[in-house]
Amino acid sequence: HKCQPDNQSYCQQPTSLIIKTMRSPILALALLAATASARQAPFVKPALAARAKSSSSVQSSKSALDVTSALTTTDVNTNIAIRGGDDDASLSMSARFKIGGYFSLWYILNVVYNILNKKYLNVISAPLTVGSLQFLVGSLYCIILWTTKLRAPPILTPSGKTAVNKVGFYHMAGQELSMMSLNAGAVSFTHIVKALEPFFSAMVSGVIFGKWMNPVVYATLIPVVGGVAYACLKERAFSWLAFYTAMGSNLAFALRAVVSKSALDASGGELGENLTSVNLFGIVTCYAFIQSIPLFLMGEGLSFIQLWKDALPNSSTYELVKGLVISGLFHYLNNEVMYLALSNVHPVTLAVGNTMKRVFIVVASVVVFRTPITVQAAIGSAVGLGGVLLYSLTKQYYEELEKNQTA
Repeated sequence: HKCQPDNQSYCQQPTSLIIKTMRSPILALALLAATASARQAPFVKPALAARAKSSSSVQSSKSALDVTSALTTTDVNTNIAIRGGDDDASLSMSARFKIGGYFSLWYILNVVYNILNKKYLNVISAPLTVGSLQFLVGSLYCIILWTTKLRAPPILTPSGKTAVNKVGFYHMAGQELSMMSLNAGAVSFTHIVKALEPFFSAMVSGVIFGKWMNPVVYATLIPVVGGVAYACLKERAFSWLAFYTAMGSNLAFALRAVVSKSALDASGGELGENLTSVNLFGIVTCYAFIQSIPLFLMGEGLSFIQLWKDALPNSSTYELVKGLVISGLFHYLNNEVMYLALSNVHPVTLAVGNTMKRVFIVVASVVVFRTPITVQAAIGSAVGLGGVLLYSLTKQYYEELEKNQTA
């Protein structure tokens, strides 16, 4: 296969070396994440505690509202539904430690997933097929939890199935496009471009959803767009395919947010039972896997089999399967732990945490893959990521201001 931008010093090494990065520490990390997310976290924000006394029918509706708030985003920037929350200062010390643990685990899982995923794509350059199989791993993980009763199995209403099917499609499209971008370019480059997510979110929210924000909020998008454009202008690892697919991923995730919110409004909040945020994400993952099958068959056909055979001289089937399962598990657990973390904090904390996550990914990928990055790219990335944080905080400020005025 052709070497990719992130593997100049790596692609000539045997595939077995990739598996050596997946030894006991990483397996232990995956087990820790699985343990944290296997059961629903008992901690509830103070603002939501009073709601627990409501009737079961009201609880189902409230749960659906909270779930869609989580589902409307992989990042804070695409979040259209306003997350509720109290001041983080009111949290107990035990709650602070728990949330800190969730955030730490989320960051580590995200960074490790991006590194392992890129290394696997360097060996088997079939992003659509690998992405689909990662959906399969996440789906099987959920099914095991549901069948063993470790987690209450969700039950969808007809309107809930329709909503999840739509959300699953855009989730699948966004992830598969991200995989194509990561396969075609450097991890750092893809995440620099994906910093434009708030721009797509704002445009989709206004044009399709009819929700326009304060002009000051749109002004904060200027450093985001300008910073990313400046960083990409002379980026050594620039790839048009990586750029276009990362931009397409931004659009797909923004559309996923809109579809999630509109589907909830159409259903009146009655999507089903046992629909915690992690449960609903699990169902979306299952739908995404099913919808990704015709995509990878049309896009890559059976080339995955030949690429697999080409990798066998340097690795065993067991090592390749283990690498695929671990990357798929990290992809799914990364999102589950994210929901456990983000469902317990104020939106401002969420905005800061999400921006820092992307910084960690870019820095870690540059260090691990030794990707050459120009001073211009570093400055542009810093400006763009700083603009993302400014946008998130400004957007939240005006949403809270509007909320207080209408109260």
